[in-house]
Amino acid sequence: MEQLSEEEVKLYFYENRLKTFEGWPFDEDCTCTPENMAKAGFIHTPSENSPDIAMCFFCLKELEGWEPEDDPLKEHKSHSPSCQFIALKKTVEELTVEEFFKLQKERHKLMMNKSCNEAINKFEEAAKMRRGDIIKTAMGEE
Repeated sequence: MEQLSEEEVKLYFYENRLKTFEGWPFDEDCTCTPENMAKAGFIHTPSENSPDIAMCFFCLKELEGWEPEDDPLKEHKSHSPSCQFIALKKTVEELTVEEFFKLQKERHKLMMNKSCNEAINKFEEAAKMRRGDIIKTAMGEE
């Protein structure tokens, strides 16, 4: 069995998720503070156009367009009701090794599904463009 890297494990811990919220546009007077976001399993994954993108480190659900009154836990549960991380009844520190590995196995499945879906979408886009090129060539257009 392959060893777990520190990178794979560190986001299970609140403090490490919280560190990702540097530059988060919402603070003290909001419900979606960095602390609440991290408690709900989110990490901050901003882009140039969207400074408020947050993704669950576990189920990989990305959410943006946050409003100050949005409750991160409620939003997470409504957009990703099957996320096993937010369904935990224990803290990560209280998990047995067996429970942790079971969770990690589910996380790997989600990561692989996301990766495969992205590859399929890229392939389908390339195929669509190639098909268009072939049709143009066949019709004598250039």
